[in-house]
Amino acid sequence: MALRAAAAARIPVAPRGLRAVFYSFSANVPLYQPRTGPPPEPSTNLYVSGLSRHTTSESLRNAFAEYGEVLDARVLTDGITGYSTCCGYVRYQTMEESAAGLEAMDGQFLDGLVIVAEYAKPKPRHLALEDDYPVRGCGLASVLDMSI
Repeated sequence: MALRAAAAARIPVAPRGLRAVFYSFSANVPLYQPRTGPPPEPSTNLYVSGLSRHTTSESLRNAFAEYGEVLDARVLTDGITGYSTCCGYVRYQTMEESAAGLEAMDGQFLDGLVIVAEYAKPKPRHLALEDDYPVRGCGLASVLDMSI
């Protein structure tokens, strides 16, 4: 029996059928994709992930209020179902308070789950919209750059 287990451990078994197809696609893809780019700059706004489905905006505010004055705390919800997306934002009055809240709450338990707190990334600007529409107006003269 031990000999059979040793032989099986040495010879890798190739997947067959549909398993072979899915295995070939997923074999080279890591399960965790590390974030690329520079880390977000310190700000008064914190992004909190790993929240429980039962965490409310009020409980999020209460957890972070120990470390400074919280201006806004909200748990994001799905627009269609209304269920929590298990992440949210906390905004402090000052940078020092947000740094204290980040240091204290990152990796802590909230409603039974370990949360991850980090500085929020600013919203990306939609340059395509700004380039497509003229600034001066919306008439034909402004599109064709015809001055009146």
